[in-house]
Amino acid sequence: MISLRSHVISLSAVFLALALGVVLGSTALDGALLSGLSGEKGKLTAEVSNLQAQRDALKTRLAAADAFAGATAPKIVAGTLDKRTVVLITTEDASPADRDALADLVRRAGGAVSGELQLTAAFTDPDRSEQLRRLVTRLQPAGSAFPIAGDTGTLAGALLGSVLLLDRQTARPQATGDELAAAIGGLIDGGFVRASPGLAPGQLALVLTRGQATGDGAGDKAAVLARFATQLRRSGAGAVLAGDPDSAEGTGAIGVVRADTSATALLSTVDDLGTAAGRVTTILALAEQVDGAAGRYGVAGNAQAPLPATGLSGS
Repeated sequence: MISLRSHVISLSAVFLALALGVVLGSTALDGALLSGLSGEKGKLTAEVSNLQAQRDALKTRLAAADAFAGATAPKIVAGTLDKRTVVLITTEDASPADRDALADLVRRAGGAVSGELQLTAAFTDPDRSEQLRRLVTRLQPAGSAFPIAGDTGTLAGALLGSVLLLDRQTARPQATGDELAAAIGGLIDGGFVRASPGLAPGQLALVLTRGQATGDGAGDKAAVLARFATQLRRSGAGAVLAGDPDSAEGTGAIGVVRADTSATALLSTVDDLGTAAGRVTTILALAEQVDGAAGRYGVAGNAQAPLPATGLSGS
């Protein structure tokens, strides 16, 4: 007969053996698992290094292509804006470097910048929309026709278009000097714009922006700028809205324009303004506007081509 003591010893031996087996088995499994993970890590590290090398090579190619575009830009745009005047309008977040580069290209294209106007953050602020609407209506020049019951962006575009753009047929001012001074002065006093000294009307308008609208009412902010630029096009001989790829997406003003077929039929947009090639495209798009054509240019998914057909053909 087996004693209680022998039974306890036997059970203890069994449990000890099981515990030892579990420890030894898990140790072997951990070793195999760690070995496998180490191998995978090595493969992933090699893949990351390969992708980084490809990225660096692409960046080098893009830099070389952009340098070429910058070097040839004066010859490409030469004469495309011969004797044309351009009003430069920028949002508060637009790049000063882009603005200066485009102003230089306008001159190299044979045109002249008649002045610069900066839209402040208040211009697209939904909380100040009604204030801007009332101010614009009050500043309307005598004899000018504004859209009936238009939204804030459209009404602001109608006001600035009437005082800052020349008549498309006669190339003469659509407002008097006093009306121009009153309109710009009123918007400055309201905190909606800043103007360069000697601001004068031009035949064409170039609106520069950057990125997407953010914060509360982001969509409304983008819509105000999009409708403003579209109305400018209706008021003069031509207009282009230019920005970066982000501005062509989501709550970017270019994206809002491109989602509206009635707007894209009138207003040209360029989404790679931060590159030399994009700045050349902007000038070519502005020249194309004079002939009554419009397009969506750049590198974003909703662009129709990198640049206007006239730029591709060299005509």
